[in-house]
Amino acid sequence: MRDQDLAPIPLSDATLSEIPNDIERPTYDRSALSPGIVHIGLGNFHRAHQAWYVHRLMQKGQALDWAIIGASVRAEDTPQKQRLAQQDFLTTLIELDPSGTSAEIIGSMIDYLPIEEGHAPLIACMSDPKIRIVSLTVTEGGYFLDPATKTFDPAAPDIVHDAGSLITPRTAFGAMVAALKARRANGTSPFTCQSCDNLPGNGDILRSVVVGLAELADPDLAWWITEHVSFPNSMVDCIVPTTGHDELALSEELGIADRAPVTHENFRQWVIEDNFCAGRPPWESVGAIFSDRVHDFEAMKLRILNGGHQMVANPAEILGLSTIAESMAHPLIEGMFRKVCLEEVVPHVRDVPGMTPADYVSLISKRFANPAIRDTVRRVAFDGSSRHTGAVLPIIRDAIFGDTPLSGLALSQALWAWMCIGVREDQSVIEANDPIWDELNACATTAKDRPISWLEQQQIYGEISEDAAFCSRFEHWFNSLKNHGVDHTLRAYLNDA
Repeated sequence: MRDQDLAPIPLSDATLSEIPNDIERPTYDRSALSPGIVHIGLGNFHRAHQAWYVHRLMQKGQALDWAIIGASVRAEDTPQKQRLAQQDFLTTLIELDPSGTSAEIIGSMIDYLPIEEGHAPLIACMSDPKIRIVSLTVTEGGYFLDPATKTFDPAAPDIVHDAGSLITPRTAFGAMVAALKARRANGTSPFTCQSCDNLPGNGDILRSVVVGLAELADPDLAWWITEHVSFPNSMVDCIVPTTGHDELALSEELGIADRAPVTHENFRQWVIEDNFCAGRPPWESVGAIFSDRVHDFEAMKLRILNGGHQMVANPAEILGLSTIAESMAHPLIEGMFRKVCLEEVVPHVRDVPGMTPADYVSLISKRFANPAIRDTVRRVAFDGSSRHTGAVLPIIRDAIFGDTPLSGLALSQALWAWMCIGVREDQSVIEANDPIWDELNACATTAKDRPISWLEQQQIYGEISEDAAFCSRFEHWFNSLKNHGVDHTLRAYLNDA
């Protein structure tokens, strides 16, 4: 046990030897690393996931030419860049397990590019032949998709700007197209474009955005990208809470003064299509799975974990619960999660090697209930307009088409609508928590008098609003929430044979 009277060690290359002995640190020479990956959107998830896989290879003496350079296209990420630079881009990863807490320091990231208007440093770096993968975590809502069709939206203002000004783009995708254009002009082979976001067919979506933007700017370049650039689909999985005061304090308790530590659960999974036009690290040797069944893994995870997160977070927010673990300790919320998943989601999920959908429900239930993970309800409920449409509504469409049970799925939408009214049962205010919160709030308020108006949001529900059975169950549950509250409504669903 570390002496709590000792001051925590400020994290840096120079102080690694002073870090408490029970914390693993890089065994490789970081000064000898060379870059191979640019990652755009350097949040906690990337550092707990892809950066960790690269680090584990480096600990084995492999992938030393695949170090990561961080990047962002958002000026508000500048403070994070500065924090990481002050500690030589090292990160303390803290694993939160009910049986005990452990930590390790990873060093696979070696730089963070300046964040400038027009993104010249980013374009220049991605144009360097040393960079063979450009990866992204820009969230589900960051891909400029038309909300109604879920396809690339060429009319988005930032896309229109980039199409006419690749020299000074606003978006990550504009910078990528500009760099690919420079590589083509210089006779340099392209890089792989790798999405690490929670999106069905994330590689296919990334291709549609990059190629779609290139077609607007330079059709010949679009053809070259289509012919030569790869966009592997992948499934990524690890629960990674936001870093706040408690996480900073935990790092200090472990003996490390880390300005940006990352906490995470004791589970990771990464399933990837083996489709890399410029080579890749041997991630399979540290646990990644290369498979031609990414879509099946992805559907299981998106529909049960990501969809389940929304089912759990929305009633929890209305009831004023703080974390997902607290939500799963509420027997009615936990019961709803399991019943909806087992009876209404599992029929639309295929087995994957080593895991049945029902077993996966049990695994996710255990992960959600981990009390050591302070994953906030607010974080999980954020951007429901993207998360419901990406993870829950596809199941509803399958249930309608397949004529399978959908009452609990209708309840999940009634709970989301009721949450968007913006008032908890204790009358406290739910602050804006969605990029289109004002629209959702206005529609949810209208739905108090006419529930079906919530489903008439065509940009979200489309043809779902035309199904009489689904609309009937939604209206039933919405009115129950209005007249009787969350607990009564959840109990009624659980008792509904």
